[in-house]
Parts: sequence; structure tokens; C-alpha cells
Amino acid sequence: MTAILDKHFSIFTLKNVLSLHVLVDYFGTKKLHQITDGTTLASSMFQATGTAAGTSGYVNITNLKEGKVGFGAENNDGHFHSFYVKSVEEFPYNVSVLQISQAITSADAEAPTPGPGDFNLTSIMAKQGCKAFADLLRASKALATFDDNVAGGLTVFCPTDNAVNGFLPKYKNLTGNQKVALLLYHGVPVYESLQMLRSNNGAMNTLATEGANKYDFTVQNDGEDVNLETKVVTATIVGTLIDQDPYVVYKVNKVLLPRELFKASLAPAESPKPAKKKKAADSEANSPAADGPADDSADQKAADDNSAASGLNSKFIMVLLGLFMGVLAL
Repeated sequence: MTAILDKHFSIFTLKNVLSLHVLVDYFGTKKLHQITDGTTLASSMFQATGTAAGTSGYVNITNLKEGKVGFGAENNDGHFHSFYVKSVEEFPYNVSVLQISQAITSADAEAPTPGPGDFNLTSIMAKQGCKAFADLLRASKALATFDDNVAGGLTVFCPTDNAVNGFLPKYKNLTGNQKVALLLYHGVPVYESLQMLRSNNGAMNTLATEGANKYDFTVQNDGEDVNLETKVVTATIVGTLIDQDPYVVYKVNKVLLPRELFKASLAPAESPKPAKKKKAADSEANSPAADGPADDSADQKAADDNSAASGLNSKFIMVLLGLFMGVLAL
């Protein structure tokens, strides 16, 4: 790839060059060596997406002498600089990954490619239910970082207006640098389509990630839902504002709270307070014991009454025995 990287193409030109290396037809090792008439033209993604001019997105594949297979641009005049090396992986008639000796060159694919039109991030947000977050960005130095990352790839998670408005009291208590870090935490410096997010669970760095400051969160899928877990809060993607590679903006139902800012400031749960002593009448009326068995004092009173009754019974029996013995003596 050195020959390509040394030319310092823009991300948009590089996208065209790479798409020239993805064919929309299946070519495994066996098929490469059985090409009819020894040569063929195969459409690439560069051609299929309509980006290529005319038929410049076709790739010439030719079975050369001694089993060599060459790859080149359509109008290569029979000169090949890239050759088949080996098969990396094949799923017959579906997908194959082939190693080639050099990148395929094409003047059309390498031509300067203009970037996307003017991209106004805050305007897109404001029109689709994220005006509150857009207003925070406009008033912050963080917006410049978002704009600088558009060309190279950008994924933004924009909290809804309700989520931001409920969070504003806490936001106002942050320092200037903390506010910038929080806003940058809602951006990822790569393009992540919804399908990519659904197939890639795991940690993800953000625009706020720098050195020891991780400022990352975890992407976790739950069926069709995509959740973003920050250790402090879990937000869910609830909509897509715009998806136009190399940038995409999603709407989420909560403000993303990084643990670097909020793990210490979160108020701990209050310890249970001891119950206040209640009046006897309240205790009898409200205590769970009122609906349950009688209390210990009632049991003790009953026991005392039983004990007294037992004592009287014993004395009566002793009198009867004394009278009986007297009669016997007579």
C-alpha cells in the first residue's frame, strides 16, 4: 500500500481507489484460471456506485502465461503491474478474498475528488429534534473539533431536546474544560453506520479520548436496539438524522455521561434513617404487628392469668384430699 499512501490522497480520492479493489462478481482461485478466452472485464464498486466516469471502474483480469493472473485498469494497454499471489479466504460463489502483489492503479480513480458539500452539523441537529444540543455546541469550542473531523469520518450521537433540557442544571455546574469534554464525548472520529454498530459490540473511543483520559463507552446490542453504556448511564439510539458517508448523526434518548466527569459527583444513595418512635395508638394502628399475632405483653398477661388459675386449682385439690383422708381415719 506504500505506493498509494505516499501520494497523500484525500479521503474521498482514497475511497475511490480502494473501491476499485472490490469486485461485484465472484472470483475464486479456480475461476481465475478458467477465464473464457483468458481475459475479462469485471465491474468494481467504483463502477457500480456510479462514481466512475464511463467504464473506468472496470478491472481487467487476464490469465497470463505460466499460470500468472494479472489485474489492471480497463485501459491498461495490456500492461499489468499487479498479480495474483494467493487466496486468503473463499466462500464459493459468495465471497473471496485474494492477495495481490500491488495496488491496482487507475488515473480515473486517483483523480482529485471533491469532498461533500457544506456540512452544517448544528443546522441538521436543530431541524430534527436536537436543537438544545446544537445550541450547546454553537456556544462551545468543541464545535470546531467536530467540523475538523467531517472529512476523515465522523459519527455523532445527539441527545434529544428533552434529555438535554433535563440535564442543563448539571451542565451549568461544569467547568469550561469539562463542558468541552462532555460535548466531544458525543462524537466518534470514524464513520459508523447503524449496521456496523449492530455488528460491533465493545469499547469505542470518542473525540474526547486523549492519553490517560479514556472517555470511551461500550456499544452493546439488544436485538435491533443499539445501546451506548458509559458506566454512569445507558442511552439508546432512537433515530438517524443523516447518514452520508463519511459522516452520520444519530439521535439518542439520554445525555452520555462519562465516568471521568460524573463518577465522583454522583450523589451517593442516602443511608436509611432510623424510624421515629410512634405513639402507642399509632403503633397499634399502623404497625405490621397490628395485623399479625398479639404482642409479647398480651402473651405475658395471658400466661399470668393462667398461672393464677393453676394456683387456685391446686389449693382446691389439696383441701379435697385432706377431707378424704379424715373420713378414712374415722
